[in-house]
Amino acid sequence: LGVKSAKELSGATVCVQPGTTTELNLADFARANKLQIKPVVIENLSEVEAAFFAGRCDAYTTDASGLASTRAARSSNPDDYLILPEIISKEPLSPAVRQGDDEWFNIVKWTVYALIQAEESGVTQANVDELKGSTQDPQIKRLLGAIPDMAKGIELDDGWAYRAIKSVGNYGEIFERNVGANSPLKLSRGLNQLWTKGGLMYAMPVR
Repeated sequence: LGVKSAKELSGATVCVQPGTTTELNLADFARANKLQIKPVVIENLSEVEAAFFAGRCDAYTTDASGLASTRAARSSNPDDYLILPEIISKEPLSPAVRQGDDEWFNIVKWTVYALIQAEESGVTQANVDELKGSTQDPQIKRLLGAIPDMAKGIELDDGWAYRAIKSVGNYGEIFERNVGANSPLKLSRGLNQLWTKGGLMYAMPVR
C-alpha cells in the first residue's frame, strides 16, 4: 500500500472480527481521525487471516501481539507485511488466575514482580548464581534469598525468586526470547520496557 501509518488508511478495506473490542476500536479510530475505512467483517479467526493473506482486504486489525503471531505463523515471507506503529487502544495482557484463589494469585503476582525487579537490578539467568553468593546490594540479597523470610507472607521459601530467574531469566530475557525483536514475532519492547527506560514495567519492592 505504500503507507507508514494507520492514519493513511482512508479508503482502505480492513479485515476484522465482529463483536470484538477490535471492531469497536477500529470504528473509534476511524471516526476520531476522519478516515473512510471499509471494514471486511468475518466471523471466524482463521477465515479472517486467510482473507487478508488472499488480498481480500488491504489491512488486518487485532491486538499487536496477535498481528505479530499471525505474520510469523501464516506468511511464507513475514517481511512482506508491515505492522503499523499506532497502538489504537489500551488492552494490556497479563497472567490470569481463578478468582478466589488468593494464595496462588499472590504467588503469580510476586513472581512477575521478581522477574521485573531482576531485570532492573541487572540479575540475569547467566549471573544469578554469582550474584547470589557475592552481591552486597541489599535489594538483590532480598530478591535472591540471602536475607531470610522475605517470602514468608506468601508461604514460599527463600529461594523462590532465585529459582524462577535461574529457570527462565528476568522479564527482559523472557520478552526478548519469546516475542522480542530477535524472535519470530519481532515485537519492540515499547511500553513493556522498564519504567527507568520510558516504559510501564515497575515492580513492587521485595521487602
